[in-house]
Amino acid sequence: MTEDLPSGWVRATIGDIADVQLGRQRSPQHHSGSHMRPYLRAANVTWNGISLDDVKEMNFDDRDFETYRLEPGDLLLNEASGSPNEVGKPAIWQGEIEDCCFQNTLLRLRTRGIDLGYLHWYCFYSALTGRFGEAGRGVNIRHLGKRGLTRFPIAVAPRAEQARIVAAIEEHFSRLEAAENALASAQRKVDAVLRAVVDEACCGSWDAVPLVEVITSLRNGVFVSRPAPEPPGRPIYRISAVRPLRLRINDVRYAHPEPQRADDYAVASGDLLFTRYSGNPSYVGAAAVVNEPGQGVLHPDKLIRVVADKTRVLPEWIAAYVSVGEGRRQVEQRLKTTAGQIGISGRQLKSVPIAVPPLDYQRWAAASIGAVMAYQDRIEQELAKLRAKMSALRHSILASAFAGQLIRQDPDDESVFVLS
Repeated sequence: MTEDLPSGWVRATIGDIADVQLGRQRSPQHHSGSHMRPYLRAANVTWNGISLDDVKEMNFDDRDFETYRLEPGDLLLNEASGSPNEVGKPAIWQGEIEDCCFQNTLLRLRTRGIDLGYLHWYCFYSALTGRFGEAGRGVNIRHLGKRGLTRFPIAVAPRAEQARIVAAIEEHFSRLEAAENALASAQRKVDAVLRAVVDEACCGSWDAVPLVEVITSLRNGVFVSRPAPEPPGRPIYRISAVRPLRLRINDVRYAHPEPQRADDYAVASGDLLFTRYSGNPSYVGAAAVVNEPGQGVLHPDKLIRVVADKTRVLPEWIAAYVSVGEGRRQVEQRLKTTAGQIGISGRQLKSVPIAVPPLDYQRWAAASIGAVMAYQDRIEQELAKLRAKMSALRHSILASAFAGQLIRQDPDDESVFVLS
């Protein structure tokens, strides 16, 4: 925010232009009762608006209901987060659920004499840039709180200009959203090409044998209690590092102290990694080949390391075969659910039938799939650059808007000399 405001603008605080209310605390005494009502919490407020995928209930008597009920046009903000750029994340309540209330992980704003869209986008900008997080208290979790939000500064444009600023922001953002949708469509098309190539390569009629007959080793990884996100320590893959045909070599944590016999769990180039567990069945039994940049990292107990007998089958072929068609169906038939987690054991994995075409065919298939994946990588890198530019554009649009530089000022606009 610039120091000098445009003509007709005034400095104020959020408390000057809106009523601030912290939601009600969730406690055992409210878990049941005769006045059970839906309520929103931080998980329901997203950058894209209100999410109603998981709305819970608790007891609000009539007095509490009057204090904490939501009305169309209320602005809800995330009260706290471990990420400074998530604190104060806003969304407008449109009355999607009747008689809905809110929890103390959220703050509610009700505007007084200011355009709702203007306040929403100002809060969006303050959250996106981490200014709400900087204003919060706490170390690991930053709390904005009712007091912090009430005192938070805001530059208020003349009322007519507020509406024009909102219209300009939404027009620019609409164009960016359309561009992002086009990027997402392009990425889906590239993904579909890869899928088609893998399907075609793996759909032949060949003799199949259990996986155990074409490998020389299969073992689970090492257990590490609470690996750290940063060094020091020995890098160890997260379970999310393995996706079908893809090993994300930078998706690691750090084991400190280093576990005993750590070198026994270090992966080598050409090893296969399979996921043992996931909440998403599509990722269980997913396989990826370790390449040279990814070697030397430990594999955790939720990943299975497999070493292929390369005289019979290439690791790239195994990874492709279990990703599609009959190979994937055989994996899925062996999945088990335990304590809410879907998994596959090493013993079950060993029994998965693997088609074994001639090695020359396997090399051709691996090269064809690899070429498409390399093309996919280049496309994804370009898309990532474009998304970064769009993110920077959003920041720039909002910064200009609340510095009075996004649209031309109208000298005939009524100045805001007195805040109601």
